[in-house]
Amino acid sequence: MDNNVSSNLQTLLECKGITKKYGPFTALNFTNLKIAKGRIIGLLGPNGSGKTTLIKLITGLLTPNSGEIKINGLVVGTETKKMVSYLPERTYLNSWMKVCDIIDFFADFYSDFSKERAYSMLSKLNINPKDKLKTMSKGTKEKVQLILVMSRNADLYILDEPIAGVDPAARDYILKTIISNYSENATIIICTHLISDIEQILDDFIFIQNGSLVMASSVDEVREVQGKSVDALFREVFKC
Repeated sequence: MDNNVSSNLQTLLECKGITKKYGPFTALNFTNLKIAKGRIIGLLGPNGSGKTTLIKLITGLLTPNSGEIKINGLVVGTETKKMVSYLPERTYLNSWMKVCDIIDFFADFYSDFSKERAYSMLSKLNINPKDKLKTMSKGTKEKVQLILVMSRNADLYILDEPIAGVDPAARDYILKTIISNYSENATIIICTHLISDIEQILDDFIFIQNGSLVMASSVDEVREVQGKSVDALFREVFKC
């Protein structure tokens, strides 16, 4: 089955028959998928469904056993890594560093990094750039990581559980931060279990299970045709 998310728009990401195996275990066996530019997409599925494996293949952290993934027409590799800004689920920053030092490091490492945008977001989230990460709560550290990722001028942003570690009061602001800090030609893929919290900002969604693509569609189509929310459809499809 071919799945084109918003097929009338220009393609940013294309997956063609990719598989990923760990020994005898097949973690991903993916049919064809196209993702358009300028969309916010939810990558959704039960635990162990293959979401993280797919993300790592898109970011070039893993190599498929077969098939290929293209970003802007280029097979995933050195050049495409420049186009992708990735927020992993786990904290990866050194706790002894100050936020301002990390910003300087990112600015040196990524030519598309905006220090001005980073400091603006820090201010809006009331985070002191002089503070060290080790003095921060888990939720604040995750906000800092999100700010670093969204301060790049990337073509594709991949956010793995960006609101899982923050309190409900901060989630709406973080979602506003996400949608207000990327260009209209860029695409955001959000991997999360908190579907009801992010559904308001999604354009499209992808359901995967057991390493296979189950469904890919626009949020509006589900609401208009089936009269359901994505969260309700998810629970129905996966019997949650």
